[in-house]
This record gives sequence, C-alpha cells and structure tokens, in this order.
Amino acid sequence: MRSDHSKILSNGLWHNNQALVALLGLCPLLAVSNSVINSLGLGLATTLTLIVSNLLVSSLRRFILPEIRLALFVLIIAGVVTMIELIMHAWFYQLYKILGIFIPLIVTNCAIIGRAEVFASKNHMMPSVLDGLAMGLGFSFALILLGGFREILGSGTLFAQADLLFGEAAKDWQINIFEDNSGVLLAILPPGAFIGLGLLIALKNALEQSNRL
Repeated sequence: MRSDHSKILSNGLWHNNQALVALLGLCPLLAVSNSVINSLGLGLATTLTLIVSNLLVSSLRRFILPEIRLALFVLIIAGVVTMIELIMHAWFYQLYKILGIFIPLIVTNCAIIGRAEVFASKNHMMPSVLDGLAMGLGFSFALILLGGFREILGSGTLFAQADLLFGEAAKDWQINIFEDNSGVLLAILPPGAFIGLGLLIALKNALEQSNRL
C-alpha cells in the first residue's frame, strides 16, 4: 500500500506532471504565470479543486451511470470551483480580480477532468485524494517555477504583491533583484511564457536523461 502511495505521489509531482509531461492546463499556466504570487494563487485553487473533485467522484463512482459520467464530472468540478471562487472573492478579492476569468476556467482544465475519469472514478477515496494532491502540487510546482523565472527576468523582483495572498504582514516580503525598469520585458509577455515553459520541459527531460545514463 505504501509503495502504491509513493507511486501516486511520484507520478503527480514528476513522472506524469500534468504541466510538464501531459501538457494539460496550458492556458492558465501561460497566462497567469507572470509572478510567483499569481502562480501560487492559481496553483492552490487548482490543487484544492483536484482534491475535492477527486474525493467526490470517488465516493459517488458506484452511483454514476457510465452514459452520463462526463457530464456529472463537469457538474461536480463546476460546483467545487464555484465554492473556491466565492471564497477567493470574499477573502482574497484583489488577487481574485488579477486572476480574473482563469479561476472559473479551472472547470475546463483537462487535467482535472482527466484525473476524475482516469483515476478517481476507478479507485477508492484515499488514493483518489492523494492523486489529486500530487497532481495539484505538480501543476503548482511548474506554475511557481515559471512564475518565479518570469518575474525575476521581467520585473526584477520576487514575491511582489505577496500581501494579496498572505495579508498585510507580507508587504515586506518583496525581494528587489534588479533596478527599476531594467528587466527583460519579453519575459512577462506571452512569448516569454512559451519560452520559459519550453526551458522547464527541456530541463526536466535533461534531468531524466542524465539519471538513465
């Protein structure tokens, strides 16, 4: 059992990372990852969605008719995302405004629907929750790495606007790496997101190849 859990975690975090291997959820990954805090906010929302939706699908899998399973999966995911959206609107309003349409668009993230179909609908609740956690952390890890890379190169800062997620006490968390207006503008533009993601995928492939040698 423990080895099964370890395999689920390693698949989600590395071997089957939804952003770097399956290349799912690229729309929010590329659009929102211009800073660490934006990336972390979307990553947490996506992870929570994966955990709760996997739990619900797994617990209801015996009552879901095969003919309508995908429609029900989408309905379950939409309900979870709506709750997360309301929570963010109430307690993280400024961050919610920045992330904008990409919070409700979590419903259409193929990674979440895919895990419900491939894993949660066929496994017990505990492995399904673990799968959701691992896949969410793997996706968040890619988001945060890409966000940090783009924020440092594009804005010359790190952890800018941390107070949007962690409150007033986090206003002093910003690290200034470059002088003002000395960053690379391309890094925070859409082409910079594609370049950054390509470099992350290349790095992951290089690490895996070196481990095989």
